[in-house]
Amino acid sequence: MSPRRIALAGPSDVAGWRAAARALASEGVHPHDVVWTVNGDGGDLFAAPVATEAPPLAPSALSVPRAFLDLAEVALLHSDPGRFDLCYRLLLRLAADRTLLGDAADPDVVRAHGLAKAVRRDKHKMTAFVRFREVARDDGAWFVAWFEPEHHIVEATAPFFMRRFAAMRWSILTPERSAHWDGATLAFGEGGRRADAPDSDVLEDAWRTYYASIFNPTRLKVHAMRAEMPRKYWRNLPEASLIRPLIASAAKATADMVAAPAPEPKKGQRMTPIEASPDRGEPSSLQALHDEVDACRACPLWEPATQAVFGEGPPTATVVVVGEQPGDKEDIAGRPFVGPAGALFDKAAREAGLERDKVYVTNAVKHFKFEPRGKFRLHKTPGPTEINACRPWLERELTLLKPQLVVAMGATAARAAFGKPVKVGEHRGRIARRDGAPDVLVTVHPSYLLRLPDEARREEEYRRFVDDLALAANYLAEAA
Repeated sequence: MSPRRIALAGPSDVAGWRAAARALASEGVHPHDVVWTVNGDGGDLFAAPVATEAPPLAPSALSVPRAFLDLAEVALLHSDPGRFDLCYRLLLRLAADRTLLGDAADPDVVRAHGLAKAVRRDKHKMTAFVRFREVARDDGAWFVAWFEPEHHIVEATAPFFMRRFAAMRWSILTPERSAHWDGATLAFGEGGRRADAPDSDVLEDAWRTYYASIFNPTRLKVHAMRAEMPRKYWRNLPEASLIRPLIASAAKATADMVAAPAPEPKKGQRMTPIEASPDRGEPSSLQALHDEVDACRACPLWEPATQAVFGEGPPTATVVVVGEQPGDKEDIAGRPFVGPAGALFDKAAREAGLERDKVYVTNAVKHFKFEPRGKFRLHKTPGPTEINACRPWLERELTLLKPQLVVAMGATAARAAFGKPVKVGEHRGRIARRDGAPDVLVTVHPSYLLRLPDEARREEEYRRFVDDLALAANYLAEAA
């Protein structure tokens, strides 16, 4: 019997492989009798030899676990020329023995999982290391990026960028395949050249400034950075030029942080605990409430903190953003949202179209809760006691402001806004309408984004955070 030659539309034609494999298996065609080709090539001339014989299959026996389909969908994107034959062989073997994928020693199973693992890692690298640069065109700005994947992942990974940069027109060029998004349609075309993508744009200085500001020398792990940021991607990253000097200065920066004296508490006049009760009723002004909050003794947090940190912004604000509590920098400065999380919030607000000077920002808990570690003060999440003790201050603050919308960032803020524990994931991204009280939009706290170790996940969550703030921006626009 002459070999059956199957021509697939391209190296990532998973749908074509599935249709052909199902038809071949239903006819009982043996893997030895199939030659897989892509775009008219000569087939898998360098495919690995068959590791295990696969039996012919009767049409009625064609049933395989869903887990195999998920595995094959990823493994087939590998650049290994023998991937089509491997997955077809596994298909036939699984139809005869549905438990085969559970055999961790089977050579076909091991190889398929190895291919899928490499593809997933390549997709992760693409989402982490693609950097768009602006190109001026007659019809407006277009953003172009260059990437060199190891496997055939462009079409499978492009939807991630479509969702993340939905409002931006862009192209991702690779040697084999290119993806293009015009704001409405995702299209694919032939590969490009490195020279077709710009080397820099006007935004890169701002990005480098931001990257340097969030670099933490005390958490530096050079080996981990090298493992996660292979040299081949360095030339695509604007921040790459900063990494060497930041690493070189990390030891001194860490030593300076350790040697720095602990901040001295702010001294000044305080009201007595009775005068500072958060249940005294409606204050005459925000300044009067500020003075009362600074003297609060309703929970023990006041004693080790430098000072209470009150809200800030226009008293006529339609939108009030509520965070968790002051951080180290806020505790020293006496102002909310001035630390790294505040800087990230400001950046996200700008991207979301939320006019920062029209928003009032405050925290659910007004004193910094921390745990001393030498000369460092490590953030600790406020507990129900502190949240409940401080909630009357927030309520009186909102009474004076009379906002239409409260943006509660994180579980602590959401609990203070609703007066009960709230799961952020269940309420995030939609506005809860309330009679007789401000509407509430729940989202994550920006400090959550800063703590995410995976860059691709951090970027994806950041885009969701921007989308959440865009809801507040739209709300603000409609209220104007």
